[in-house]
Amino acid sequence: MNRVFSLLSGLIFGFGLTLSSMTNPAKVIGFLDITGNWDPSLMFVMIGAIVICAPVFYILRNNNKPLFALRFEIPKIRKIDKQLIFGSTLFGIGWGAVGFCPG
Repeated sequence: MNRVFSLLSGLIFGFGLTLSSMTNPAKVIGFLDITGNWDPSLMFVMIGAIVICAPVFYILRNNNKPLFALRFEIPKIRKIDKQLIFGSTLFGIGWGAVGFCPG
């Protein structure tokens, strides 16, 4: 059942990103370019998400367990190692490269 809700959440999230044009690199770069031709439209997407999520988080703040799982899963490994740094760097390079792609 947990996988069904995870899939459903991912589909809703992906649909929301697509609907709001947050999958369009030019749109995201336009939002992040505050010194040039700034496009504030994605700010309204973020405000909409906050307006919807904040009351839900407030209502569910005292839960002892997630709604669709037996318990909260908190990572036990807390050390920063070479693999974490390499993976984070690779992720950042990938995101940075999106800005240089033509399209």
